[in-house]
Amino acid sequence: FDQWADGPVAQYRHVATTNANPRIVYAFNSNTGVPPPHHSTVFRSDDAGQTWRATFQADPRFPELNVDRDYTVAGVKQYYPDVPNGVAICPSNPDIILRVDAGNAYMTTNGGKSWFCGHTRLAPGQKSPDVKEPKWQCNGLVVTTTWNYYIDPFEPNRHYICYTDIGFARSLDAGQSWIWWPIEGRAPWSNTCYELAFDPQTPGRIWGAFSNVHDIPNDNIISGRHNSVGPGGVCVSTDFGATWKVSNEGLPLAPVTSVVVNPKGARGARVLYAGIFGEGVYKSSDDGRKWAAKNQGLGADSNRRVCRVVLHPDGTLFALVTALRRDGRFQSEGVGLYRSKDAGEHWELVNRSRPLLWPKDFTVDPKDSRIIHVGACDANGQEEGGLYRTVDGGATWKRLARKGREHFGAFPHPKQPGWIYMTLTEGAPDSGLWLSKDNGSSWTAMGGLPFANAQRVAFDPANANAIYVTTFGGSVWRGPATE
Repeated sequence: FDQWADGPVAQYRHVATTNANPRIVYAFNSNTGVPPPHHSTVFRSDDAGQTWRATFQADPRFPELNVDRDYTVAGVKQYYPDVPNGVAICPSNPDIILRVDAGNAYMTTNGGKSWFCGHTRLAPGQKSPDVKEPKWQCNGLVVTTTWNYYIDPFEPNRHYICYTDIGFARSLDAGQSWIWWPIEGRAPWSNTCYELAFDPQTPGRIWGAFSNVHDIPNDNIISGRHNSVGPGGVCVSTDFGATWKVSNEGLPLAPVTSVVVNPKGARGARVLYAGIFGEGVYKSSDDGRKWAAKNQGLGADSNRRVCRVVLHPDGTLFALVTALRRDGRFQSEGVGLYRSKDAGEHWELVNRSRPLLWPKDFTVDPKDSRIIHVGACDANGQEEGGLYRTVDGGATWKRLARKGREHFGAFPHPKQPGWIYMTLTEGAPDSGLWLSKDNGSSWTAMGGLPFANAQRVAFDPANANAIYVTTFGGSVWRGPATE
């Protein structure tokens, strides 16, 4: 019927019935177009398939809506149809049905007369999703990728999540409920928010790294399953992330994976650095309005795939260039951790003594820029995966642990000396989150985290006993700092 159809003919992926009443049958179809009657729906028959009627209509643009709107439908005012990955029917009551797809779970208890969301709900006190900024709660059934979790440095009840696919969300009540950004005022590159940088003196002033290319630097991008070329940029918010404006002059239209601000600059003329996948590092000296490339000695002409930039309190600037594969082989040119001691004018390779073909993330000790942790992955059949550390600025390196093929990073606890959290993303044979309480000599799996692809660990300045863990496909988890 239209260009958004799953195909020219409907396919029926699931059929469900019960022994309690086998004449009641449900069939779940792919769509041949977006509007009813071409949509993906749930057909019900009460006479063993002789006659059928559609019982699932989730798009608010069309009549006979009978499915609760979740945060995405309420935000964009339409439903993105998806064929269920799986369905379940109550064996004793055929009126109870559960259907799940790539991002949603919907349930009916009245045979399809109405459906409610099983993955999210309006927060208490919210009577309708039609208000300006509806607040939502999650029940743990979330399948989103998250890159960073932030607690606002000025107002600790304000929390922020950097997402893949759904971009950005903020909380006004310390994470109890969430506001997904509305269409009006969001970044033009709304697929992914990778990182935020907060103005050190002006409450509510935040810079964000945005892109329509997601999953950097994980395997979807490195292996080429997803397109690594696409637009992105830097945006700035002056209202605690409620709205965003482009702050991009001089930047190439490419994925921005990282943004940092120098806290020692003058208000209104902050120095910022942005990491751009494929384009290197760019610098702004006027609050992010205009940018210029700072790539002398950084990476190689064929590979400046910067995935992270860090500015140390002592002024040292770091940038990580991640993997490049060509014809199925990892290439060595350009890959590595780089350091600049002159505000980005010149760069030097930090891990020359320990080359790595696929580094994912790094952390610099806030008190000593010579102490650096790097997470790396296997490449070209070599077991390079693991967590590495240097304590002498890169002259020597030691592998502290290898718990799987693809390590991500390490995160020292700011209030527990010697505590280091280690994460693995993709292919972890055991836990994706580990804790060492002896500065990396031994490690214990954090088995309470019910998701294996852990990415970064964030800390609450007001509560040393809790941590937040961002994940590759499982949203954000809050849990105990130690088990």
